[in-house]
Amino acid sequence: MAEAYIFAGVAGYVGRPDATGAVGVFRRAAKDGEWSHVFGDHPAHTVYVHPDDPSIVYAGTTNGVWRSTDSGASFQKADFPDADKQIWSFLAIEGHPDRIYAGGAPIDVYRSDDRGATWAKLPNPGMPVRCKGPFEPRVMRMAQRPGRPDEIYAACEIAGTMHTTDGGQTWTDTSDHMVELSKLPHLQSQIVQKETWAEGMLDCHAVAIAPAKPDEPIVALRKGLFKTDNAGKTWNDMEVGRYSPTTYGRDIKASPHDPATLYAALSVAAASHDGGVYRSTDAGETWARFDKVQVHGTIMNIGLSKSLPEQVVIGARYDGEVFMTQDGGDSWSEIRLPGDVQDIYAIACS
Repeated sequence: MAEAYIFAGVAGYVGRPDATGAVGVFRRAAKDGEWSHVFGDHPAHTVYVHPDDPSIVYAGTTNGVWRSTDSGASFQKADFPDADKQIWSFLAIEGHPDRIYAGGAPIDVYRSDDRGATWAKLPNPGMPVRCKGPFEPRVMRMAQRPGRPDEIYAACEIAGTMHTTDGGQTWTDTSDHMVELSKLPHLQSQIVQKETWAEGMLDCHAVAIAPAKPDEPIVALRKGLFKTDNAGKTWNDMEVGRYSPTTYGRDIKASPHDPATLYAALSVAAASHDGGVYRSTDAGETWARFDKVQVHGTIMNIGLSKSLPEQVVIGARYDGEVFMTQDGGDSWSEIRLPGDVQDIYAIACS
């Protein structure tokens, strides 16, 4: 088996414009090794390992897509149609390993049919502007409905959710019920603007689908975890506060090894110093604390390895803080990024 690696994507943060330190992508051998700063040309908001070919690694940056074909040792600029476009997410399609999607800010979706060497811009999804913030709305995460390669859900920060059944040629806004839910006092939130109390419900960060329940995508957003069983027409509060004292949902990932296992990163807020990773083994019905560490920043991302089923890696926002288990959560080690770095946004594992 080829050597497995851990990657961290590092970028600046809108609330700390004067932050100093390295940005880009760091790489470390999973079993034993030191971090290397393998890409520093641009801030990286996301890192993604191709699930069928771990030699290909993608970096979503402030200047489009950068791609590695040597397991992340080096990166080259992909043939991308838009200059200076921020890329926040990637998605490979099961059964179609050449097809890759990328999500951008402002909201746009791009597609590659050659594993990311060249890209084409798809028609604009046409998401309505429901609230305004200090940054453009962005496609934070995409998840494919298992068994249907053309059906994708997307979570968009301060813009809600959207859904396509034709491979991204057209999208349906699936956020109306989120706005309706925000009329409930405990789901109201305003931080970056004063135009609507729906801001917190529209502040979506990640979406995942457990193969055990392929028609029930779950979205992680500011007010917790919410799921739909009718393609986004309505959303149900999973009331994750029953299991966790912190409920700001920043990440949710489906296990590549078990169809009913999910991991969720729950913190206090976007800028906080506490949080935990919770695991569900029944496709989101119940949750239990999984990690055994004390983070000192919002948990931004969870990295799962397709080649190492017992490994889980978490990245917290500040001070290059990364923790790892390689025995299914029984023990944890800190593998902090070296030197002065800006904020961690993404963790990926091969």
